[in-house]
Amino acid sequence: QVQLVESGGGSVQAGGSLRLSCAASGRTVSTYTMAWFRQASGKEREFVAAISWSGGTTSYADSVKGRFTISRDNAKNTVALQMNSLKPEDTAVYYCAAQALYGTWEHVRTWRHWGIGTLVTVSS
Repeated sequence: QVQLVESGGGSVQAGGSLRLSCAASGRTVSTYTMAWFRQASGKEREFVAAISWSGGTTSYADSVKGRFTISRDNAKNTVALQMNSLKPEDTAVYYCAAQALYGTWEHVRTWRHWGIGTLVTVSS
């Protein structure tokens, strides 16, 4: 089994930055892609960004393009999400996901493993 642990969440003022990290442990040989999703209170979990574990392809939600950057370190089995120019609308629990199955990256059901999330709060 694969365990994903997010870290780096916290509280920041609008316009500030945070860097989230996701560490994967356990069976990772089949983890070819990684992603970040977020879920605001009372809303559905939504896609934020994804990166191909082997190919280096990235994808971003329109709402975060130009502000967020996803990166990876295959040697350490970690994925980071650098979040700049944060807005109050970015407030959510951010979840790390791993191993894309059949489907598109933006769909929750595509992903095999999930972390328990880390809270990001952006105040105005």
